[in-house]
Amino acid sequence: MEQDLPKEAARAQPAADAPGVWQRIQSWDSRLSVTKGLTAVTLLTGFLGGYFQYLNSYEQKVGDQAKADMQKATDTFLEISNAFAEVQTQQETMLREQFGSLKAQASPAFIPVDAKTLEPLSDYLKARTSLRRNGAIFARKAEIYIDWPSDMGRDAAAEHTLDQDPLTATMLAKYNFDCDADANQPQFKGAIYNGGDPGRPSEELCNDPTADGLKSYVNLCARNPDGTINHLQKVIAINWWSAKHHVLVMHHCFDAFRSQPNALQAPASSGDSPNDRKQDATTPRNSPEQRLQLQARRLDAFMTLTMAQLDRIRVRYRPTGFFCHVPVVRDAVGLFSNECLPIQPNERS
Repeated sequence: MEQDLPKEAARAQPAADAPGVWQRIQSWDSRLSVTKGLTAVTLLTGFLGGYFQYLNSYEQKVGDQAKADMQKATDTFLEISNAFAEVQTQQETMLREQFGSLKAQASPAFIPVDAKTLEPLSDYLKARTSLRRNGAIFARKAEIYIDWPSDMGRDAAAEHTLDQDPLTATMLAKYNFDCDADANQPQFKGAIYNGGDPGRPSEELCNDPTADGLKSYVNLCARNPDGTINHLQKVIAINWWSAKHHVLVMHHCFDAFRSQPNALQAPASSGDSPNDRKQDATTPRNSPEQRLQLQARRLDAFMTLTMAQLDRIRVRYRPTGFFCHVPVVRDAVGLFSNECLPIQPNERS
């Protein structure tokens, strides 16, 4: 019995408190000091220093990319806007001067063209030639430098179909896009295009664009020479939330305006009927003044959209919150969400 007393006394003694975090660090510190010549505090400091150095480098690269994207988007916006605005101004000036001097003529669509008449039009001809040459390039630049950087859900590293957007200037001409139709004017109200395939044409889809209410896109159907719907061709969509689509439409309608009989063109052949020319000039819907107004409306819509897209680029690169800079917390959040990334994927609202 006496031999069992020490064992019972040992059991009766209270257990020692469990070592805390700092005690454990000190224990590791003493062991590492003996075996490796390093301290746990040194390792911890080095880890935190490396983490914040990496974070600062990452944030710096993101900031540089944000600055570059904003600069390229702004430059592209100004380049395209100035090109179209210059031609628009020249056209308005010419139209005002030529109609003002030809009010007494019975056929104002006919303008005698000679060297003297063309002399003051040299600026317009240069601007028109430059715009026609650069129209397709402007559309691609709008897509690369405005549409892509402002797309919250776009991942440049992901796989993308090269022909994902079938709309081109050729397609607009092939589908006989009507620049004068009210349903084909830019608007940002109603349903937003979701990028899906519009499918095959139908009578309701092609003949009543507002059947399902207002939309911020246009479903365009191919038509045969007699005006009937070509059911063999797929429907293509003009998305008014795309700067590229705005530029394509503006350029197409500029060419359509230039090719239609109006006061900005050379005289027609002598075999044309004066009555036909008079009818074209007096038709309100196809009058040069109204076509110029529609051009101005399309240019204004492009500017409005681009300004909104520039704001979206700022939002895309906005700084992250405080908790996203805390070690371990940032990595834990990254497992479930992209909120700690400066570029935050999000659906357009």
